[in-house]
Amino acid sequence: MARLDRNGLVWITGASSGIGRGLALLMAKRGHRVAISARRAESLEEVVKEAEPLKGTLYPVPLDVTDEAQVRAAVDAMESEHGEIALAVLNAGTHIPLDVEDFNTEAFRKLIDVNVMGVVNCLAPIIERMRARKRGHIAVVASVAGYCGLPSAAAYGLTKAGLINMCEALEPELALDGVQLQLVNPGFVRTPLTDKNDFNMPFLMELDAAAAAFYEGLQSDRFEIVFPRRMACAMASLRRLPYRLFFKVTRPMARDIRNKKKGGARSTA
Repeated sequence: MARLDRNGLVWITGASSGIGRGLALLMAKRGHRVAISARRAESLEEVVKEAEPLKGTLYPVPLDVTDEAQVRAAVDAMESEHGEIALAVLNAGTHIPLDVEDFNTEAFRKLIDVNVMGVVNCLAPIIERMRARKRGHIAVVASVAGYCGLPSAAAYGLTKAGLINMCEALEPELALDGVQLQLVNPGFVRTPLTDKNDFNMPFLMELDAAAAAFYEGLQSDRFEIVFPRRMACAMASLRRLPYRLFFKVTRPMARDIRNKKKGGARSTA
């Protein structure tokens, strides 16, 4: 298992809550120096305060990942003040459930701006610097929701599938330049986002366990980091089904979502 450099700076986006926050605190506990980013400065300060007794150090770097100029300025400032970024964990993202009855362009635009272009805005300056140095480590957080299309996730799944495809394309090229790229595909993890879900979440993972699995994966040579594994296996199996069988599984899901939305009984078909 590879070891993470505790002297190099780690940068985590989307670090004010959920998996990003959990990973940042775990890495601080293990002695890392971590720059943490999110839009709300006050939320970042809460994470920094929580980490004060820990061995490592957290540096708050408020920014909006959808603002390319702001991201570039933040990367410049981080490396000027804290040294080169050895590991970038691009985790910022959001979710808007969207079924066909609520289909609208604004939801797609927002999710693409945050989940896709937010990652691309961070990747551009990081790739530039790491390629020049011939070293570096990048982890892009997508989701097992990108494996296949599921009801109410047309917009969210599109963005995560796009990240998976992008990382598959970039990995061979970055490897030639000495830069390690990893793809992180979580399943359901108990976070403020999943707390809003009103449907059954199979194999729901607690945040501390997810952060530990994430950290372990970052120390490996695996391209894909997945957790929980049972959820990933279930989604991968669903993806491999012929469409005739695939839709036999997903159409009842769609019916359940519509019935619940209308206050009807959940389908058992």
